[in-house]
Amino acid sequence: MKLFYSPGACSLGIHVLLEEIGKPFEPALVSVRDGSNRKPEYLALNPKAKVPALLRDDGVVLTEFPAIAVWLARTNPKVGLLPTDPDVEAQALEIMDYIVATVHMQGFTRVARPANFTPSEADIEAVKARGRELFAAGMDLLDKGLEGREFAAGDHFSVADAALIFVENWAPRADYPLPANLAAHFARMKARPAVQRAFATEGLAI
Repeated sequence: MKLFYSPGACSLGIHVLLEEIGKPFEPALVSVRDGSNRKPEYLALNPKAKVPALLRDDGVVLTEFPAIAVWLARTNPKVGLLPTDPDVEAQALEIMDYIVATVHMQGFTRVARPANFTPSEADIEAVKARGRELFAAGMDLLDKGLEGREFAAGDHFSVADAALIFVENWAPRADYPLPANLAAHFARMKARPAVQRAFATEGLAI
């Protein structure tokens, strides 16, 4: 398998899942910052010009964080990345979807790429401010959900924790000090060898 990632992007969560699984894979750098995601060779693989993308051993390319995460979990059931109890599974998927669709796409993207939300240069700072508000509101809800919990859903590391890691890592860029539950969760996650390997490969401070 080959994971196409940009350092510190949401692809970090998929990188962590692959490290947790422990099967051989090749990390392939596609920097969003320098526009590598829009070069013809990457667009031929993923016309969406996004990361992550996962090139499977059978030649199929998977895109979109939730789809890749669930496929990895279902094809590696012994690792336990997706809860087997239907209620807990639903909770894990709910958390992952909320992180990707709301905290990331509605909140953080306004902070990181405000021009995507307005054609006017004069509105850029207002867009960023709204992004920080949405990011903070979402993270506050996630923090409350972690009260008394070691993991985001259930009693084990899951796809929900992998998603939570990448937004926790973004918190400083959104001017959001992690509250107690999120800070403790992030510290626990960074103590995991798989997370440490992913961060080291991507050149991120642990």
